[in-house]
Amino acid sequence: MTEDRRPAKKPPMRDVLAEAAFALFLERGFERTTVDDIVARAGVGRRSFFRYFPSKEDAVFPDHERCLADMTAFLADADGADPVATVCDGARLVLRMYAEKPEFSVQRYRLTREVPGLRTYELSVVRRYERTLAGYLERRWAGDPDAGPDAALRAEVIAASVVAAHNNGLRSWLRSGGEGDAGAEVDRALELVRAVWGGAEPRPVAPAPEPEPESAAVTSSAGDDEVIVMVARKGAPMWRVVQHIESALGTA
Repeated sequence: MTEDRRPAKKPPMRDVLAEAAFALFLERGFERTTVDDIVARAGVGRRSFFRYFPSKEDAVFPDHERCLADMTAFLADADGADPVATVCDGARLVLRMYAEKPEFSVQRYRLTREVPGLRTYELSVVRRYERTLAGYLERRWAGDPDAGPDAALRAEVIAASVVAAHNNGLRSWLRSGGEGDAGAEVDRALELVRAVWGGAEPRPVAPAPEPEPESAAVTSSAGDDEVIVMVARKGAPMWRVVQHIESALGTA
């Protein structure tokens, strides 16, 4: 058997820069790390950095652009009968991205919690996922007479619900340090969304119950005797009780 002397394949420059940046963020802190520091660690020039990342913030989230592209392609090819189930499956692509690198994902989550600018950036990324899911739902319901006049609004609400449910399960897993089954946490949250929005129309809202009367008089007859039974709620005003008695006696 001959020994394979071929050189190991180099990782993509995007990954090299992202790893260098994140290592420095952990060592020095995000604010104290400059782009010059990052390119020096990676052994490249500034132009190389900005070819892949418009800013330092983008280097913290190097995989979201790919994930957004994967989600867009997945939704474009989806032909399932249940569009709500489809957008839930689309959200699971984001979970898969995080679960591929659990240690990095947990470290990034902790870093993001410490740096306000990164939290703001993360919110903008989340909004892009939300718009992608809502756009798919709007297209699916466009021209569908069964979708109703509020189809666009429902698409936005459902997309926001899917993102909120996904993030609730994902962050629970990240806060645990990546312990346990991230998929189970997210699946449990997304099932709540499907239970509410899985049909073509949202469930009707039950009418509010009628308030209980403060008092009531019930008349019953047994032969020649007539009995009036008075039932009053504790705290009912006396004038209301008397009013019901007089009404039952026919003296009002």
